[in-house]
Amino acid sequence: MSLFDNLENVEDRFREVEGLLSDPTVTGNQSRYRDLTREHAELSEVVQVYRRYKQVREEIVGNQELLTEADPEMKELAREELASLSDAQEQLEQQLKLLLLPKDPNDERNIILEIRAGTGGDEAALFAADLFRMYSRYADSQGWRVEILSLSETDGGGFKEIVAMISGERVYSRLKFESGTHRVQRVPETETQGRIHTSACTVAVLPEARDVDIDINPGDIRLDLFRSSGAGGQHVNKTESAVRLTHLPTGLVVSCQDGKSQHKNKAQAMKVLQSRLYDLKLATRNAEMAADRKNQVGSGDRSERIRTYNFPQGRCTDHRINLTLYRLDAIMQGEVGEVIDALVADFQANQLSHQEP
Repeated sequence: MSLFDNLENVEDRFREVEGLLSDPTVTGNQSRYRDLTREHAELSEVVQVYRRYKQVREEIVGNQELLTEADPEMKELAREELASLSDAQEQLEQQLKLLLLPKDPNDERNIILEIRAGTGGDEAALFAADLFRMYSRYADSQGWRVEILSLSETDGGGFKEIVAMISGERVYSRLKFESGTHRVQRVPETETQGRIHTSACTVAVLPEARDVDIDINPGDIRLDLFRSSGAGGQHVNKTESAVRLTHLPTGLVVSCQDGKSQHKNKAQAMKVLQSRLYDLKLATRNAEMAADRKNQVGSGDRSERIRTYNFPQGRCTDHRINLTLYRLDAIMQGEVGEVIDALVADFQANQLSHQEP
């Protein structure tokens, strides 16, 4: 079936939803009204582009008829207009193909962002802090909210591990390709010989799980309480407010000590555990789907080295799409949108290449 075969059905459904949204029986039902409002917003962009596409096609037919006119001047104007309209038609077709690609149901979700220092000791921990700062500033530029759920610091100001919730509009759709190993090459401040060191951090981007996604049996969870502490054992709490949850069937362990109360830490730890279990569920499903075809960008392989940040050269390279940008300072300040845009475009191109002709 052609990609455009169902566009008339999409437009019919759009009109139907518009009518329902003005129906008093619908407006009185908040849940249904909210669902229809969301569907209306999703269909609106497709319908607007499709209507413009149909208008351009009608104008093309009209100008083709003018080519049969005897007036040479009119023919020339029609030829010029046809060239412009053909370009517009091609662009609109491509736009519609992208809009009609299968939607990732998780794209609208908030995320759990986990950054862990890997090889490189203190330098890796400092880089983990740099990465979190980069993502936090990018989140600010998007109007998103960042909430730290768990943090383990080092004496030097680095992060052994940080777990945060990023909330906002379509967060997962923008950050889902950030999972993997991030490598940094730079001269540490403690390096007296000026040698470049290589360190690494792992980044995991998990779609926030909802209660309906994962049903956890309370009997499958072991709860341990301990005292919170900061870097080097400082700021020790007198009460055991820190929480560690162990999911016995999978062995997943989540610790949370950033909140001031045991209740808050337990709720945050449960939120992270649900998202990790949901991510595990997605990974299993994706592995089955990838048996036929592996998408390089969307593989989500945590062990895959996806990006290198080379400070001496001011270079950032994403190895999955062979993208190199010589504006590392700006990227580390949160201007990572250009890299994300390129990853999204590559993923969409891959999806289009596997569409039915």
